[in-house]
Amino acid sequence: MIQPQGQNGPARFVWVVLGALSIGFHLWLIFSGLVPSLVSRPLHMALALPWVFVFKARTPASRWSGVAFTAIGLFATFYIVRNHSDLSDQYGSLDGAFQLWLSLALILTVLEMARRAIGWPLPLITAIALLYGFFGGRLSGEFAHPGLPVDSFLGTMTVAEGGLWGSLTGVSVNIVAIFVIMGAVLNAGEAGQGFMNLATAAAGRLKGGAAKVSVLSSALFGSISGSASANVASTGAITLPAMKKLGYPPRLAGAVEAVASSGGQIMPPLMGAGAFVMVELTGTPYTHIMAAALLPAVLYFLTVWVGINAYADRFELRPLPQDQMPPARIVLVTSAFFAIPFAVLLERMFVGGYTPQYAAAWAILTAFVLLFTDTKFSFSLRRTLSRLQNVAISAGSQIATIASIILCAGLIISVLGQTGLGIKITSLILSAGNGHLWPALLLTALACLVLGMEVPTTAAYIICVSVAGPALQQLGLPPLLTHLFVFWFALLSTITPPVCGAVFIAAAMIGENWLKVALTAMTLGIGLYVIPLGMIANPAIISPVETPLPALFAFGKIGAGLALVSFGLISRRPVWQRIPLVAGGLLVTLFVF
Repeated sequence: MIQPQGQNGPARFVWVVLGALSIGFHLWLIFSGLVPSLVSRPLHMALALPWVFVFKARTPASRWSGVAFTAIGLFATFYIVRNHSDLSDQYGSLDGAFQLWLSLALILTVLEMARRAIGWPLPLITAIALLYGFFGGRLSGEFAHPGLPVDSFLGTMTVAEGGLWGSLTGVSVNIVAIFVIMGAVLNAGEAGQGFMNLATAAAGRLKGGAAKVSVLSSALFGSISGSASANVASTGAITLPAMKKLGYPPRLAGAVEAVASSGGQIMPPLMGAGAFVMVELTGTPYTHIMAAALLPAVLYFLTVWVGINAYADRFELRPLPQDQMPPARIVLVTSAFFAIPFAVLLERMFVGGYTPQYAAAWAILTAFVLLFTDTKFSFSLRRTLSRLQNVAISAGSQIATIASIILCAGLIISVLGQTGLGIKITSLILSAGNGHLWPALLLTALACLVLGMEVPTTAAYIICVSVAGPALQQLGLPPLLTHLFVFWFALLSTITPPVCGAVFIAAAMIGENWLKVALTAMTLGIGLYVIPLGMIANPAIISPVETPLPALFAFGKIGAGLALVSFGLISRRPVWQRIPLVAGGLLVTLFVF
């Protein structure tokens, strides 16, 4: 259960009310018709402020400074809301010294929000971008810009539908928040245990069964959580002790959980926040993105599955014992707690033809009703109230964290657009790649990896695709394929040293050296490095609806190649036999015929 730092009792009641208010506001937006962006988006930030600045505060000093930042942020956002009509007529230009100071206060508040939510890297990158916007006109050479009037530069970011209140924030307000609420409602009830039971029943008795349970449960849970770290912490609390008890090497157990959990962000139907950002940036319907992402995601988990089989041969990994297998009735009943809301979500989207957020609202309502009972179909008022409190606090906190990331990333995107820096970086990639696609892809992959080590996956994806996406599209890559390629490589940092969040958490939970876990995870998760390149070489794989037969052929070809690569890296064969397997697998995966 999430608690405010050092607070309980009446203080907890306040956070429950604030969380319920956040949930109610975001659900109300779905049914309220057209709400001006300069109303809904500043209110979204206003609801996030106390969670980031006060709820997450760890010391009295940070709490009191957080109260000050919250007060400043609330004043600024409510000013925007109250005067939204007049501000729209200013066309992104500030009017007077008051608005200048208000804009600076908003920007500083957002930078501090991001710092408190996820650490220094993202706000530091944003601050550098802002300094470039202010002083880049004084530079010489290719990266200088003509100079921007301060009133226009800041106004576009703070009092117009750009920057802080741009389309990215709109995605956070209208879509991401809704699915965060859905995940919170599901996780507060029996759905989480349903994921584990279904995975255990499906894979527990297989070779390396405990590891395969981790893969399946993480794929199911990750499809709603969208966070590798949250996935490790939740499913890992069950799967890691089970693997350790069965004699799995600690480095392998940690690697399995980290790799499996990382796949949640690429597994439809939800794919975390990135899928919805992709909808906004590409103009592609969400259902098309979900279909395009499905086969590559399945390939990823199949590659992990093959790797587990190879490790099972090396370490003689036993299946789960019979006494740890859940009874069929328990599997069926607990699975219904997540299967029913998911069925409602998919039916409303695909059969009803409604928007993802409207469909999610129906799924939330269904999951909410299921909170009133358990696997024995009993009712307990105390248990239900406790679950509802957990929903309110979990949803409020998670919405605030994502809002902090999106708001900060919106400032970077605004600087790139206003200064033309995005076009300059695109030209640099094109010239460094000498006008060839594959060198440009590798440069983009390196940029995604480096940036992803410092900021969350969604933020790394947004920034990388903003600067590198146009270059790749100029070289002939379709927009959706470009975005999927960048999104996959933005995920690399979850398992790739020196900064690999999912590995750090798994290693700490299993009590193993993180570098050993990371090296094993890189081997087991080789698909994360190869599949994006395979998508480029075999673009039919992202078009299973339009061209099903070529898509399935590409799926089979890439899958066969990845199986050779994974087995070659992990098996106990002599090195001189394994190298041809890896080389042959890469050839099959990347060669177009």
